[in-house]
Amino acid sequence: MATETQSGLSDHMRGVTVTTLACLAGVVAALASARFVGTSVAAAASQQTLLYVVALVIAQFPILRVIGIDVSDFGAKDYLYVAFMTVTLWFITFGVLLTEGVTL
Repeated sequence: MATETQSGLSDHMRGVTVTTLACLAGVVAALASARFVGTSVAAAASQQTLLYVVALVIAQFPILRVIGIDVSDFGAKDYLYVAFMTVTLWFITFGVLLTEGVTL
């Protein structure tokens, strides 16, 4: 049987929860970037889109606390993982939106 953390989640469920939230945050950041900055050529070069990514990376840690995941035992590797997954999903999703010229 899997060991449980203080929140009652197994290590596996903790990892799945953190990964899912990071991926969803990346998609939300891409949709927000497309909605508020746009999907034009100028928007693709705009650094304003990065603000949405940074905001959602930072916003995830209070959300994880509310869900019941103890982020106080996160190390540098965990923080980098969350940031990497969020930025990666933002990059892929925003790239697809830019390529297709979707307007939101």
